[in-house]
Amino acid sequence: MPAYICETCGVQFPPGDLPPESCLICQDERQYVGHKGQRWTTLEQLQGHYRNVLVELEPGLHRITTEPEFGVGQGALLVHTEAGNLLWDCLSYLDPATLEAVSQLGGIAAIAISHPHFYGSMVEWSQAFGGAPVYLSELDRAYLVRKSPAVIHFHGDQMEPLPGLRILRLGGHFHGSTVLHWPAGAGGRGALLTGDTISVVEDNRWVTFLYSFPNRIPLPAGVVDEIARRVDELEFDRLYGGSYEILAGAKEAVSRSAERYRRMLDGSWPRG
Repeated sequence: MPAYICETCGVQFPPGDLPPESCLICQDERQYVGHKGQRWTTLEQLQGHYRNVLVELEPGLHRITTEPEFGVGQGALLVHTEAGNLLWDCLSYLDPATLEAVSQLGGIAAIAISHPHFYGSMVEWSQAFGGAPVYLSELDRAYLVRKSPAVIHFHGDQMEPLPGLRILRLGGHFHGSTVLHWPAGAGGRGALLTGDTISVVEDNRWVTFLYSFPNRIPLPAGVVDEIARRVDELEFDRLYGGSYEILAGAKEAVSRSAERYRRMLDGSWPRG
């Protein structure tokens, strides 16, 4: 039986004779159903029309993206450690060429995902790499549409998926939204992998924080202040978001972006 994939968000559902009536992820107010209505596809139907591209961002880190863009267009990040590789966030598309390329880099020992919009075909990826555990926040359990023994819902605000890596639940975009702290990144200055929990914008001197990106719904100022406070406790100089990155001064960028965000919401930002 095919495992249907929502064409709008790219999340894969359990195998079935027929596609689901609707996509739980897209029905949520943070996402949307496409203007053409609910549409479905499968990995089999996608084969030959897409490809995944791996690019080394720095020693020990590769970004994986799908071309042409599919679903919400996110990238996944492969973090290399002495204990094995961790896949941060996930893509919908997977093919033999991707399996070979990732295997050549050491495979995948664990998967961790920032929030439900980036679940993609995570169970397929896990199965392809020997049942690699998939770490998700317990607070987003309701959005898990394809269950698997590999999925581990962790409790609390942090956990260590592999030695030298730490997942931190910051909330905001989703209650369970997380970031990954990689102290060895940026040549030992530290890197933060954030998905959409903290999103690098086109002007990559800045980041932003949103409840919904496609529907332009902001977060409350107090939530953003708490995210900024938690991040300020970490040591990092680089930040890798779902699409863009800040290569230096990232910690300061998060702090001043949170301040700008708060002042815009409370009306104290200077008007031009």
